[in-house]
Amino acid sequence: MKFQRWSFKRLSLLTIAGLLFVSTWWAKPSLGAVPQLDTIRVAIYLQLPGKYQANTAAATFSSAGGLTIGMSDPSGTVPWVNTGANVQSRIAKDDYKVKVIETESFDTALAVYKRLQALSGSGFITSLKKKGKTVYQVAEGTYGNAADAAAAMTKWSADSTISKLIGSAKAVIQGPFHLESATTYASEAEAVKASDAFSAAGVDAFVGVRKTDGSANARYSVFVGAAASSAELNVVKTAAGAAGSGLKTADDSAYLLERNDHTLSGKADNPVTLYAFPVNNAKVRIMPAGDSAIKLTERSGRTYRGQFEVSEFNGKLAVVNELPFEQYLYSVVGGEMIASWPLEALKAQAVAARTYALYQGSGFQIANVVDTVSSQEYQGTVTEKPATIQAVDETAGEVMLYNGKLIEALFSSNGGGKTADASEIWGNSVAYLKSVSSPTDSSSEKGLYAWYRVALPNNATGYIREDLLTDSGQTNAAGVKLMTVNTDGSKVRKNPKVEDSVALVGQVNKGTVVAVLDKAVENNAMSWVKGPFTSAELLATMTKQASVTGPITSLQVGKTGPSGRVTQLLVNGQAYNVKYPDALRSALGGLPSTLFKVDETAKVTMLGANGSTRTKTSSAQPVYMIQAGGKVTQADGNVMVMNGDSQLRATTKDPSFRFVGSGNGHGIGLSQYGALGLAQQGYDYSYILQYYYKDVTIAKE
Repeated sequence: MKFQRWSFKRLSLLTIAGLLFVSTWWAKPSLGAVPQLDTIRVAIYLQLPGKYQANTAAATFSSAGGLTIGMSDPSGTVPWVNTGANVQSRIAKDDYKVKVIETESFDTALAVYKRLQALSGSGFITSLKKKGKTVYQVAEGTYGNAADAAAAMTKWSADSTISKLIGSAKAVIQGPFHLESATTYASEAEAVKASDAFSAAGVDAFVGVRKTDGSANARYSVFVGAAASSAELNVVKTAAGAAGSGLKTADDSAYLLERNDHTLSGKADNPVTLYAFPVNNAKVRIMPAGDSAIKLTERSGRTYRGQFEVSEFNGKLAVVNELPFEQYLYSVVGGEMIASWPLEALKAQAVAARTYALYQGSGFQIANVVDTVSSQEYQGTVTEKPATIQAVDETAGEVMLYNGKLIEALFSSNGGGKTADASEIWGNSVAYLKSVSSPTDSSSEKGLYAWYRVALPNNATGYIREDLLTDSGQTNAAGVKLMTVNTDGSKVRKNPKVEDSVALVGQVNKGTVVAVLDKAVENNAMSWVKGPFTSAELLATMTKQASVTGPITSLQVGKTGPSGRVTQLLVNGQAYNVKYPDALRSALGGLPSTLFKVDETAKVTMLGANGSTRTKTSSAQPVYMIQAGGKVTQADGNVMVMNGDSQLRATTKDPSFRFVGSGNGHGIGLSQYGALGLAQQGYDYSYILQYYYKDVTIAKE
């Protein structure tokens, strides 16, 4: 098997700042004590600028055993609504939206919705009865105030396609102001019947659910209107006519407003119930019946243990999965490592993941962690396997301590043969995060193809996979090995890996003779090649991280750290000042690690008369060649240069830059592929952990 899973961990801001914040959900341990956590809160969607931003306009839940939907309050969770097996229920905020169109034609509504999608809008298709007919409303957005909704309305109204679809209709702003029936009802059916009087009057009418004081069960009422201000409610009440006399202004205490939602199905006859909640610190709780998992449609349809809490946070919908802590680790171990790896490697990952999660505290305000590699990879039940469950259970409660305190148990996919010192990545030194040799990182290369970097007859260079070439047994006049292509249509790639998203260098047919420049293993977590990138391509990413003046004609490693990772880069001879060294990865187009060398493809140093040298870095410094017969010509394209050791190198007329590197991720702490290799050699999880984290102890309550 060719393993292709990478993971990237970030050193937390807590460590960078030299502070450890202790949350209210577990007590700060005394020296030597092991903290425990019964449940963990994992943010699936959360708006936390500068730290984590994943947004959705609505969250859709279902469960094989059915769901209970309720509200959390200081006394606990109050169940309000029960749904059937595998019945979808959507949760969204009752806030400001742009009602783009109201129409009796579902096809028109669907066309408007699809246009909003194409324009990156967040649309809803809902339906209700008016004057005996079903009408469909297309609303866009989830806005915190009327002004933002008005700005969006101007934007959507200006689109020519939407204007054509809605014709003479005018977009309006919907809001969270409602009228409510003074009478409450014991069942939804009674409330639906009571809403008929308002529907007949041609006003929006919905069923609402509340928990009333002194009642053990939720009560139903009729909500009328969706106005953007209190003043607009008077207009709605007047429109309701005689039926409006039994209405009062709805207060914003906890409620769920029910709407028929067609957004997911895209069909007129297949709505689901959308429950809209008020933006006033309400917390909607979604609970499964029994031990059934909960499916979250918007997160690739994954299923999750435990319960969900949906609320408003920083103006956006927040979706948090709350579940038993050890069960959370069942998924994390399977998300971070391949479940078929040796048990001792999985157990090392389990202890590291448990320690890391506990160290985070409430690192994301309303959540302890998030579900991506900004914390740890968590994909719900899909990554749980018997082996990952066994690894967690056999290490239950075990964590790593340094001087009696939890460590930040950072880990990455592959250390590249030598793990990083923390100072190389974020500039701060950590006693237990030191660089160590990691030769078993090469376990990621097992079974992979070799690729040859070759020069084609037209002097273009690229990589061809080994099985597409045959050794000709010949060399050229310069002693360079020649190979023959053995398959028609063989693809020549920029990097030693099949990447259909990357443009080909070219294609060659059977019988083509190519010159071998070098040989590399297929790009993997241990070793890789990226590029070449032009000056313009690098400028596009580098300017996002730090100031740089182009064009880039020279790119050199300025300083390296204990493991050889780059800690300073020189651009045109000047230091490129990123916030911390690991930021170089994203600055350079997403490199797997900072353990790399730079190949400046246009740079050539030539020996002249009397031992003088001249270095070319761009096409502004032409290279001339003396051919047979003494004819002198200027090189207009790629030139093959051989050094004094008979090593052949491909150079280019204009500057471009290749990166040849090792490792995947920041490289601090546990190397996952290194752990695989050590486990394959018979080492247990305790040895593996204490090898990668210096002077730590493994403790259990």
